Amino acid sequence: MAPDIPNGLNGSPADSNAELWRHPDPASTQMHAFKERVNAKYGLKLDHYEDLHKWSVENIGDFWGEVWDFTGIKGNRVDEPVLPHNAPMYPRPDFFPSSTLNFAENLLYPATLSDPSQPAVIEANETSTNPISWTELRDRVRRCTLALQNLSLGPGDRVAGFLGNTANAVIAALAAASIGVVWTGVSPDTGVHAVLERLVQIEPKVLFVDNGVGYNGRTHPSGVKARGIVEGLKGKGLKAVVVFETVKGLDCGVENLAEAVDEGAKAWKYDDFVDSVPNPDAPLTFTPLPSAHPLYILYSSGTTGPPKCIVHSALGTLIQHKKEHIIHGDLRPSDRLLYYTTTTWMMWHWLVSALSVGTTIVVYDGSPFRPSGEMTMPYLIDTLSITHFGTSAKYLSLLEQKHTQPLLPQPDGTPAASLSTLRAIYSTGSPLAPSTYKYIYAAFPPTIQLASITGGTDIISLFGAPNPLLPVYVGEIQSPALGLSLLAVSPTGTPVSPSEPGDLVATAPFPAQPTTFFGPSGDKKYYEAYFAAFPPLWHHADFISFVPHTDAGRKGTNNAASGLLMLGRSDGTLKPAGVRFGSAEIYNILLAHFPTVADAVCVGRRRAGRVICDALHEWVTRYKH
Repeated sequence: MAPDIPNGLNGSPADSNAELWRHPDPASTQMHAFKERVNAKYGLKLDHYEDLHKWSVENIGDFWGEVWDFTGIKGNRVDEPVLPHNAPMYPRPDFFPSSTLNFAENLLYPATLSDPSQPAVIEANETSTNPISWTELRDRVRRCTLALQNLSLGPGDRVAGFLGNTANAVIAALAAASIGVVWTGVSPDTGVHAVLERLVQIEPKVLFVDNGVGYNGRTHPSGVKARGIVEGLKGKGLKAVVVFETVKGLDCGVENLAEAVDEGAKAWKYDDFVDSVPNPDAPLTFTPLPSAHPLYILYSSGTTGPPKCIVHSALGTLIQHKKEHIIHGDLRPSDRLLYYTTTTWMMWHWLVSALSVGTTIVVYDGSPFRPSGEMTMPYLIDTLSITHFGTSAKYLSLLEQKHTQPLLPQPDGTPAASLSTLRAIYSTGSPLAPSTYKYIYAAFPPTIQLASITGGTDIISLFGAPNPLLPVYVGEIQSPALGLSLLAVSPTGTPVSPSEPGDLVATAPFPAQPTTFFGPSGDKKYYEAYFAAFPPLWHHADFISFVPHTDAGRKGTNNAASGLLMLGRSDGTLKPAGVRFGSAEIYNILLAHFPTVADAVCVGRRRAGRVICDALHEWVTRYKH
């Protein structure tokens, strides 16, 4: 049972000293092995995590070189400085500038894999599961790659997926990466206008779509949306639209799409697309590419104009994800990772990269509450022997509000879950309330590491990461990630005192910085987004505070010895009567103490009677009585 600690603001003193979890054998972890490797090679005596972190940000080139070797990246690594001495964050420096690699090769042929007959990907939905072996995955990627090459696609071209979270999306993305084509994904729950706001900017040569998706027990055909997208891409260079028969027996609508494409372009059923190649038995080969070669395009929210098209590099994505999965997450080839995500969210890309560890990934498409309500995910964890489960803070909050007890027989007579294989729960997307931390350790096995993590689309990776060498405390992300030099600063850009809230900034280069924003004035928009606020520092627009600790594993001498409290977006920071606080502090209280509140929005209002949101004001006026 979790300690009985009063609910309070995220980061109140009552929360910050409540330890919930500690690794039973830190010396068995891969982070410990990495630390000892560094000690042996460089003649050091790094004892605590903060020592290792300090070394990682003061010796950036050596650190990332060790990560390349320790995590088993495949590529042609040139013997040269990893990055120039005293390189600035902007313009973005290239790490390993003369080295080459292929992202898809690293995921399909991980150095640690011993048995290719084991599942690489397990597809799951509301009604079934389907394992796909490494051998089958490689062959399906091979066939898709040949079909893309048959359209004369090559490095720098773009391919888009309007796809659900199935193996088809993984296969298409890896096929693109194998020949240097840039992948972008948009989830099928996105409206046509929002899809086109993104895809019109990047002008994809090929568009992959599902014929339909299943959600909450219903089938939702994709044909109408797909046609609207194709019509919106007229004159933008689209060569082919390819339809997966994701929902068996549902019309793929190829004839309808064929009417909408440009002259000379074609609509295909996927099976016909891959069968059309003249050399169907050709082997899968991987194009060696520079470390900064573009891999993915992700998108900003578009709240202040058209979404910005954020370009991420192959090496930056790979080396950050391998560091996070292996060193921070202690993920191993025998493990199974399920992250509940859409193909739009950066966590989909993070999930897919776990293939580079030899880990089995589980791609789930459907409602997390179907068919067994709040027990759907716990039952799936047991069925598939999941070791690491990732989700949103909102999902865990809903379980808390429903008082879900997965380890107990359910009120409707359905059995308990055992969760005996589960070692970690990852949470991100928004701050995880202190009450939810306590709920997890009361309702789930107490041996589980609850890892609230933070990063974002902008870096396709993590600033605050899981840590097997440090405890989990109520309300806190465990620590800054290795290789990331982070501060909290005041509105004038000066560092704030320990425990004081401030804007999150990064002070030194890291490989997962985007290469640019795609399109005209991309570099200018890139600078304005991240560096204009506090030059030359990276401004992440999160409002945080560092909470110092002195315990086993750290001495309390720098921010690496601190937990992170996420207080909301700094561009949503409130300042009534001159006191700055994050909107998450309000949400935590509302959702913890008012179970009838499904969700909330917190905004500032300078005077009584001022209407903040016309639509919300109309609804409240109409229904308040």
